[in-house]
Amino acid sequence: MRDSNEITREYFDRLLLEMRHIDSVKADTKITIFGQQFDTPVATAALSHMNNQCENGMAKMALGAKLCGALCFSGMGEKQEIVDMCATGAKVIKIIKPHENNETVFQEIRDAEEAGAFGIGMDIDHAFRWDGEYDVVCDLPMKSKSLEEMKSFVASSKLPFVVKGVLSVQDALKAVEMGAKGIIVSHHHGIMASCVPPVMILPEIVEAVGDKLTIFVDCGIESGMDAFKALALGADAVCVGRAIMPPLKEKGEQGVCEKMTSMTNELKAVMSRTGFATLKDIDDSVIWSI
Repeated sequence: MRDSNEITREYFDRLLLEMRHIDSVKADTKITIFGQQFDTPVATAALSHMNNQCENGMAKMALGAKLCGALCFSGMGEKQEIVDMCATGAKVIKIIKPHENNETVFQEIRDAEEAGAFGIGMDIDHAFRWDGEYDVVCDLPMKSKSLEEMKSFVASSKLPFVVKGVLSVQDALKAVEMGAKGIIVSHHHGIMASCVPPVMILPEIVEAVGDKLTIFVDCGIESGMDAFKALALGADAVCVGRAIMPPLKEKGEQGVCEKMTSMTNELKAVMSRTGFATLKDIDDSVIWSI
């Protein structure tokens, strides 16, 4: 078995770009997601337990995203945590674990709504553990969900619903069927060995669902160049997780803002050097694979 994160990094590094300078202009990275405009397609990943990184780490991560005009995803945490994150003014999408007890899921949806969350979603790839049994996360039992259960979660709220952990055309099509507004193409930082890199399977998913979903890509996004490659292969936006953890720990919200701004500026430079003026202009015609 091979480490999925290593495979993903190797695949990113195999993708090379041609340059196109004649008639190029300074690029614009603005994007509209679920009716809200952001300055960058680089969002925070659905991280959890960042209070272990620094005091009020989750709220500081959200504030850092707000400062640089970015969307923020939130992972597992108590109700007060999502309240504190939304209180920063950041646009936060709360990703909920697939709890065994569906009432726990519905309660977390209500908590997110009351906190003023921008959206909600579910981390579908955290149902099982390494031995095939259902997972237990922070003493809370998990369980896989049926399409009908997912439909009930989506229908319970007017907030846009995002399915995290999609790594197949099959699950992407089911996300459309359940009424989700977006998906995060991800292997959850190598939750299973030998996973296909998200950016490798991305074009097939994009072809299957078209513009029916907003498509985010997670895992291995470390730079503006990585972000560009994901966008060129069909993603609408990307999520950065581990790359913002050291800046968060060292400098709080300012560190998060600086890292995400740096990635956005690098993305802007790559766009300008490949002849794409806006995010919607980007396509895979500049991609070469070795």
